[in-house]
Amino acid sequence: MLRRKPTRLELKIDDTEEFESIKKELEARKRQREEMESGGGASVVSVDMVGAGVSTSSSTAASRSEVINERIGYKPHPKPATLPTLFGSLQF
Repeated sequence: MLRRKPTRLELKIDDTEEFESIKKELEARKRQREEMESGGGASVVSVDMVGAGVSTSSSTAASRSEVINERIGYKPHPKPATLPTLFGSLQF
């Protein structure tokens, strides 16, 4: 097996500036969300950071996973095990 030398990663000033700007945006969003949650109570409705759906401040892990499943297109509901679904529409 051929071995190669480790790849060198170079960090540029543009990369650090982009990282800092994204970090500031995320911190601002987090601060905004915390202010909305602390000021509105349990009935406050806020939009997720990715904008995929709506969640309340009293959201549970189940609803979070449902939002994620919906966003990626995963449908965990099993299909009924009937003959047409198992074998298709076979005709003899």
